[in-house]
Amino acid sequence: MVDQKIYKDDYMNININSLNINYITEGEGKNILIMHGWGADTETVMPVFNHLKNKFKVYAIDLPGHGKSDKPKEVWGTRDFADTVKTFIDKLGIDNVTLIGHSHGGRISIVLASQYPELIDKIILIDSAGIVPKRHFKYYVKIHTFKILKKLYNTFYFWNDKEERMKKFYKKFGSSDYRNADGIMRNIMVKIVNENLQPLLKDIKSPTLLIWGKDDTATPVYMGEIMEREIPDSGLVVLDNAGHFSYLDQFIQFKVIIDNFLGGSI
Repeated sequence: MVDQKIYKDDYMNININSLNINYITEGEGKNILIMHGWGADTETVMPVFNHLKNKFKVYAIDLPGHGKSDKPKEVWGTRDFADTVKTFIDKLGIDNVTLIGHSHGGRISIVLASQYPELIDKIILIDSAGIVPKRHFKYYVKIHTFKILKKLYNTFYFWNDKEERMKKFYKKFGSSDYRNADGIMRNIMVKIVNENLQPLLKDIKSPTLLIWGKDDTATPVYMGEIMEREIPDSGLVVLDNAGHFSYLDQFIQFKVIIDNFLGGSI
C-alpha cells in the first residue's frame, strides 16, 4: 500500500515576498526538492517523499496557491513560480539539489534548471508540463463553441450577478482544472498553460530522467519525447498502464527507476 500519511505537526512555514509558503522536510544526505502538479499539494507526492527520506534530505513544498501556501496577489507566469522556489532554496541554504517535478512542478523545474545550472545536480520530470499542446481542428471548434456558449450564457442570464453568473458557467462548461481553480488561480492557469518552455530545454545541463505514463492524456508521451530529444543529457522511461499520475499508477516500477537514477546515471 502506498503511504501518503502526513501529520500537521510536520509542516513548516516560510515567508517569501509576503507569501506564506508551506513545506515539509526530513532525512539526511544529498538534497532533493519535490514539486507537485497543478491543483495538487504536498500530500500527493508523499509516497515519493517517504520513499526517499531514508537516504536523502528531502523537501516537499506546497506551491503558491496550492495546499496551505498563500495565493499570489497578481497573475503569475511559470517564471514567477520558479523565482519563488529559487528564493525558498536560497533561504534554506539548499545547494546541489535534485529536482523532482510532476506536471506543473516539472514546468517549474525546467525554468530553474535552465536558469541556474550550477545549482541543480539532477532532475526527474514526471509527466511534465511545459510543451504547448498540438492544436488540432477539434480544439479550435471546441474553443469557438466555448466562446459562443459564454456569450449566450451572459445574454440569457443577464439578471444574475456577473461574477456569480461566470462561476456557474465555468463550473458547467470549463475544463476540470479550470473548474477547480478559482479567482486569481484561474487566470494564472490560463497564462501558464499557454507558455512554451521548449526553447529552454537545450539550456538544461543536468542529467535528466523523464518518466511518463503511456496513457497520459494531460501531457501526452510525445511531449516527453520532445524533451528527451532537446535536453542534452536525458533519457525517457514510459510506464505501461499509467496515466498522468504515472508515479502512483506504477509506484513499484517508479521506485526502482528513480533509485537507479539517483544512485548512478541514466
